[in-house]
Amino acid sequence: MLNALQVITTVVVGVMVGVEFSVAFVINRILNALPEDSGQLGRAHGGRMLGALMPVWYITSLVLVAVWATTGWHDHDAGLVVTAAGLLILSVIMSILLLVPINNRSKAWTPDNRPADWKEQMNRWDRYHYARVAVIIAAFALLAAALT
Repeated sequence: MLNALQVITTVVVGVMVGVEFSVAFVINRILNALPEDSGQLGRAHGGRMLGALMPVWYITSLVLVAVWATTGWHDHDAGLVVTAAGLLILSVIMSILLLVPINNRSKAWTPDNRPADWKEQMNRWDRYHYARVAVIIAAFALLAAALT
């Protein structure tokens, strides 16, 4: 049973990492290259869509890792799993404190109501997101190492 939990957890976290990596290094670059207001409108739509999905995914990932850490407490790789859990907690804190406030504002923006500094806010969100991606990649790597 523990083996199934470990694999499911690693897959769930890995797919989350893939989505967030894609947002950072593919989707946002595509949106930034679109003409006129299309990129900003795309980011607003993405903020609404992923803003609803990602909190559930982050919390589910954290719960799965916590269950793994608890049930596998006596395994030799428990330290890796606990550290991964700590990194996922950090990613949730980063999300709540840094990314969600910007996302909550930007998902309602249109070309008619966006603030003058909207590009600066998007650049700030991108920088915070890069840091969060690095944190969740590290958590995923620790989980993968714990499987071996």
